[in-house]
Amino acid sequence: MDINSPELTEYFYDLSVTLTGFSRFHLQGTGQGELYFKTIHEVIGPNILIDLLKLFHEIDEAAKKSDDNLIRTNRLRLEILGSEQLGPIARNIIKLWYVATWYELPKDWREMYGTKTQDRTFIPSSTAYPEGLLWPAIGVNPPGAKSPGYATWSEEPLVGLPKSKKS
Repeated sequence: MDINSPELTEYFYDLSVTLTGFSRFHLQGTGQGELYFKTIHEVIGPNILIDLLKLFHEIDEAAKKSDDNLIRTNRLRLEILGSEQLGPIARNIIKLWYVATWYELPKDWREMYGTKTQDRTFIPSSTAYPEGLLWPAIGVNPPGAKSPGYATWSEEPLVGLPKSKKS
């Protein structure tokens, strides 16, 4: 399968939905999916990425066929997250979506599967930070990147703060 095939982009979104817990609609709404796919491809190369996405698609199809999400969850944990080769990549995909940063793969991984010149810690784009899933997950706007909206300063915070005792 060619790395540029549309199916692989679809598989990437399917994997990302499962890893992040966010809907495909939300992930696509960030505008970062194609950038993240390209980033991962450039860092780890096409072969490992294709293997990861095809394996997840196989897992996903088996879960859909048997109408059992436990199959997806258990196989994802065992065959992808538990894999020496694919686990660090899957965890980096989670981090990429949440904090908009690709973290250098572990030294052991690089020694076993080869050091890639692009494998370093970096933010793939200046637009990635404000679109990180961290912000909607904790219910705030990214500091310094998106304004909260007109007059939101007048609303009480969603998180209750303890009142200080007056002496």
